[in-house]
Amino acid sequence: MEKPPRGPLPSSSIPQPIRSDGAGWVDKGPRDIMRDMENPDMLVPPATDAGLIPNLRFSFSDTHMTLNQGGWSREVTIREMPIATTMAGVNMALTPGGVRELHWHQQAEWSYMLLGHARITAVDQNGKNFIADVGPGDLWYFPPGIPHSIQGLEDGCEFLLVFDDGHFSDLNTLSISDWFAHTPKEVLSANFGVPIDAFAGIPSQQVYIYQDKVPGPIDTQKVQSPYGPIPLSFKHQLLAQTPIKTPGGSVRIVDSANFPISKTIAAALVEIEPGAMRELHWHPNNDEWQYYLSGQGRMTVFSGNGAARTFDYRAGDVGYVPFAFGHYIQNTGTETLWFLEMFKSDRFQDVSLNQWMALTPTELVQSNLNVGPELLHALRKEKWPVVKYPGFSYYPK
Repeated sequence: MEKPPRGPLPSSSIPQPIRSDGAGWVDKGPRDIMRDMENPDMLVPPATDAGLIPNLRFSFSDTHMTLNQGGWSREVTIREMPIATTMAGVNMALTPGGVRELHWHQQAEWSYMLLGHARITAVDQNGKNFIADVGPGDLWYFPPGIPHSIQGLEDGCEFLLVFDDGHFSDLNTLSISDWFAHTPKEVLSANFGVPIDAFAGIPSQQVYIYQDKVPGPIDTQKVQSPYGPIPLSFKHQLLAQTPIKTPGGSVRIVDSANFPISKTIAAALVEIEPGAMRELHWHPNNDEWQYYLSGQGRMTVFSGNGAARTFDYRAGDVGYVPFAFGHYIQNTGTETLWFLEMFKSDRFQDVSLNQWMALTPTELVQSNLNVGPELLHALRKEKWPVVKYPGFSYYPK
């Protein structure tokens, strides 16, 4: 049966690829108008955009969903975003009692809890074990090769997983069920010292995610290791950190300085109020992988040699900035913009354009840019990751 046509939008609300200076023309052909409305800076790029910067945005909404009894997962890897070579991400949800089975990776796993609660377990190479409950705003980090599991508690959970390799896929991990399924039962019998029929009911393939009952209180599941607990916690409470607050927002930085086990992934949780922006800056240590949690914003990335490109982002999107490229993130909505910026590094590092200019001889900055005292006297020697100045803020029309 043919679907009825969707009601037309008023012509005045249909965006057209025409810049205010008259460049461009109307688009009368087939088009996804709703998509164009979500990406105004791609439909009508700022006049300062130029060159051939590749795509630096991908939405989890455009990925393949893997659905299981017990939860779901979807991922953004180098397959979806070819420029993102250093990191990959997985968005996963588990039902109450749902289990991401016992497994391990060749890559480090860093996670941010989006909602709900989960129980995580792990054992290190020295036989020291770990079990903890995590909730919204908590992190965990498992080094490469460390076996672990995740299980949803009474309210279920959703979380972001980040891996320090753009080629990573969560569907290609090392799982306990998969290993059992591909090991002769007589070998399993010899390894564990039990009859072969003890393995009659093992899965025939990787389980990945499965439904189980909600676990009891954490004290009822504790297992005492003869070697004791792990020396460095795999859990960190990011929202419990005192933020760096500036006019317009805040930043919470987490790396090996305050989360010692996290040796290959550093991150910042950024809050940008309406009218504010993450200042013009760059990162001197590695590429930046972003995840947008709420609100909407835009980012222009500058790569040198006259090349720059602007992208629009909203909740559920992934952004990417190659190593040392200049950029900013501006709140273009009416609600607070929250996002994570992550790096394949043990430490968070950024360079502020404002601070660099303020700590450089004034005469040099003046002659280089042909600017006057109005700008030179406004430069700050202290870094403000987020900025907002009365009378100089952006608000949507």
